[in-house]
This record gives sequence, structure tokens and C-alpha cells, in this order.
Amino acid sequence: MRRLRAEHSDLAMLGKAMCALVAAPEPPPDDAIEALRARLRDTLVRHLKCEDWALYPRLAASGDAALAGLASRFAAEVGGIGRRFAEYDADWSAGRVAADWPGFCDATRGMVEQLVERIEREECDLYPVAEALGDIRPPAARRMLLRAGADDATDA
Repeated sequence: MRRLRAEHSDLAMLGKAMCALVAAPEPPPDDAIEALRARLRDTLVRHLKCEDWALYPRLAASGDAALAGLASRFAAEVGGIGRRFAEYDADWSAGRVAADWPGFCDATRGMVEQLVERIEREECDLYPVAEALGDIRPPAARRMLLRAGADDATDA
């Protein structure tokens, strides 16, 4: 969990740097944009894979239906955010960025907003439950889900 939280910090820092970059009235050199996007891409892909391969299976195997449901919902979203970032990244070649700087700026701000919203949800709704799983029984984890407002918690 420390690694996942550290990656959230890295992603937030990279998102902030991307927002600062697109606040400029003119595009910076192509290599500056690509270097920052590459760092964001690499960090995001590594983070999503770690969640997909380690976190969600752990929650799904907890034996608690509410935890498994929470893991399933977040896991389904991982593909969506990963796909949207890959599309954004592929759509904005250096030539297109230079030709449509305002469009790139808008697209970048939108992508960063989606990423920040996802990080906030994970930090508030998912990670506390995952961290508690190692220390408490599933019924206590279910109570945490109820306090967090998880819909499926009452079905367990």
C-alpha cells in the first residue's frame, strides 16, 4: 500500500506539472512535453498494473462480498482510465500539439481532472479498506464500507 500511495503522490505531482505546462500561452519545446507525458504514462501504467495484479485480487479473495464488489467496481474502472489515457496520449502527436495548442491544453486538463478524481476516490474509499483488511476481520471491513457509502455493503 505504501507503494500505491507513493505512486498517487507521483501522479499528482506529474498532473500538476502537466497543468503548469498547459497554462502557458504557447507550447514549450516538443521534448519537454513528451518527457513529461512519458513520465506520467509510465507511472500511470505501473500503478494501474499493480492495482490490477495485486490489490484487486486480494480484495476479491477476502471472502467478503462487499469487499469483492468494491474491488470489482474499481477494477472495471481501471480499464477505462487506462484506455482513456492511452487514447489521449496517442491522439496528441507533437505535430497535433503544435497545431492545436488550446485543444491539447483542454484535453490535458480534462485528463488530469479524471486522474485526480480517481486518486481521491481510491484514497477515500478503497485504500483504507484495503489497508484494514490485513488487520481486521471482514465484518469490520464491511462496517468501513457502510460508513464510506458503498452500495453493495448492505448486500453482504
